[in-house]
Amino acid sequence: MTEDQSPGEVLIVTGMSGAGRTTAANALEDLDWYVVDNLPPQMLRPLLELTELAGGALPKIAAVVDVRGRDLFRELPAITTALRDGRHLRVLFLDASDDVLVRRFESVRRPHPLQGEGTILDGIRIERERVSAIRASADVIIDTSGLNIHQLATRVVDLFSEEGEARHTVTVMSFGFKYGLPTDVDLVADMRFLPNPFWIPELKGRTGEEETVREFVLSQPGALEFIDAYAAALRPVLEGYQRENKRHSVVAIGCTGGKHRSVVTAIELAGRLAEVPGVAVRVKHRDLGRE
Repeated sequence: MTEDQSPGEVLIVTGMSGAGRTTAANALEDLDWYVVDNLPPQMLRPLLELTELAGGALPKIAAVVDVRGRDLFRELPAITTALRDGRHLRVLFLDASDDVLVRRFESVRRPHPLQGEGTILDGIRIERERVSAIRASADVIIDTSGLNIHQLATRVVDLFSEEGEARHTVTVMSFGFKYGLPTDVDLVADMRFLPNPFWIPELKGRTGEEETVREFVLSQPGALEFIDAYAAALRPVLEGYQRENKRHSVVAIGCTGGKHRSVVTAIELAGRLAEVPGVAVRVKHRDLGRE
């Protein structure tokens, strides 16, 4: 194996049915892990060999392996032990108390995959016996009994995101009201309370990306005060989004044509929001160039 083909990080996600494997897998996928669901244990080695040949294109792989694999699942502990050699491989085991699992199955009106002609609790007991060996060798065990899906996702992000990796991405979008409100935005601010550079002959043909327009807009009474206050107001919002595992948001900044005031404000606001821990900031000018 060449240096470029060195194995990346591998995570096996397993545990009790109803304990939150799907939520965990979705959270990992949001962290840019390559996630494979319902993989028979015997397919783990071919999958890893294939990804190693990809030359680092898939540096983080998560495979969800559980009792849906039926009798094939019994080999998971032995296969996991063999695969650990030379690889950064971890096992995440999701668990919950029997009464919580029963309530979860009843709430979605689905049978436990192992209950057969018995009860949900019968299926849970059978599953506990089958997963006991892999649970004993797990690197991380999360008891989800007292967690909702957002709290579980946040826990997974805390455990498996890279240090310093952004937990939330905010797009600051400038736009022109005359072209309509943007769709799929979380918050909208209106900069039409500032004088419009459009009516200044030497600024009319310029944009908010140019220094002369920036200086004009920011020199107006209330401009910097608004930007500073709005950034301060958004800080607890972005921190709250992280706690609730909301991974993306859009803050729209509007003016009449989306060319001057909104562009300057979006750029200035983005610079301030970039200082919020755990937040990555993107700037998008929806209507720049339409005039």
